[in-house]
Amino acid sequence: MLTFELLATDGLARRGRLQLNHGSVETPAFMPVGTYGTVKGVMPDALVEMGAQIILGNTFHLWLRPGLDVLRQFGGLHRFENWQRPILTDSGGFQVWSLGASAKVTEQGVHFASPVNGDKLLLTPEVSMQIQAVLNSDVVMQFDECTAYEVDGRVTGEEAARRSMQLSLRWAVRCRDEFARLENPNALFGIVQGGMYENLRAESVDALAELDLPGYAIGGVSVGEPKAEMERIVAHTPQRLPAGKPRYLMGVGTPEDLVYGVAHGVDLFDCVMPTRNARNGHLFTRFGDLRIRNARYKTDERPLDSTCACTTCRGFSRAYLHHLDRCGEMLGAMLASVHNLHYYLNLMREVRDALDAGEFATYRERFAADRARGV
Repeated sequence: MLTFELLATDGLARRGRLQLNHGSVETPAFMPVGTYGTVKGVMPDALVEMGAQIILGNTFHLWLRPGLDVLRQFGGLHRFENWQRPILTDSGGFQVWSLGASAKVTEQGVHFASPVNGDKLLLTPEVSMQIQAVLNSDVVMQFDECTAYEVDGRVTGEEAARRSMQLSLRWAVRCRDEFARLENPNALFGIVQGGMYENLRAESVDALAELDLPGYAIGGVSVGEPKAEMERIVAHTPQRLPAGKPRYLMGVGTPEDLVYGVAHGVDLFDCVMPTRNARNGHLFTRFGDLRIRNARYKTDERPLDSTCACTTCRGFSRAYLHHLDRCGEMLGAMLASVHNLHYYLNLMREVRDALDAGEFATYRERFAADRARGV
């Protein structure tokens, strides 16, 4: 089940409410990534406390470990990972793409060797739908071929991008049919592909819209392309998707990317950046980014961000976080992850408040000025 209510607009920016089987999501929203059934380094209760409304899981990885027998025993991913709010699962298309030459793409699906034990496997649109039905994820993503930005150092040409996009469209039809056959009560999203070619993106949008799916995603960005190319596609594509359906920008990105995406009509975002960067000592704050490994923070008694209400900023100094990071202590990565996720989730909360007040343009200017000010 999915309903999407558009509550307000400000230019192309949208304020909405998404109702799913495990609860509602106020949009625009950021979705923390929990690839293996866990958002790395963060307890589920902490995610709830900081305002996470929906998180991600990954079809490919959960299929391999712990496997469908275990997940079926628990009735799906929610009980298994003790998360009772909505979950979106990626279809596995990006993961098999990331395997590179070791994966063979055919009309049937993708043949590859398991990175866990070497078993020969075949992931098809039908198998992806079957796995995601077992996971019981609230939002199921179609199985697609993620069009690479470049292959062997060369930017993917238009004809190759067209073939890839059209394959994803054929797979979308197969996903829709299998999703219906399984009588999955959740929601299936299609994925727009087409590389960096606006005409192909438009063709993909038109074909997917004819399928009348509950929601749509923009894939094939954040795959190594220059920032300007990503921004060009984000400026082009979301507004062409059906206005009454939620729009999801996959795998993006920095705080600036999120605000840019909202300004161009995106409703949902995900990215591993908050937790991955946290584990590498890269912290996001209202006033710019901070590298906690820098020696300048060795005796700094201030919190990471004086305006932040997260557990980390309420209780710990930059000096302590610097110490934990330099010593490789697990708590350092955990506290940094809590802060970065809180920052992202609070950023989206502020964006929603600005849209509610009809002040998004003003907020966007203030956001940019604050981020440029520096820590």
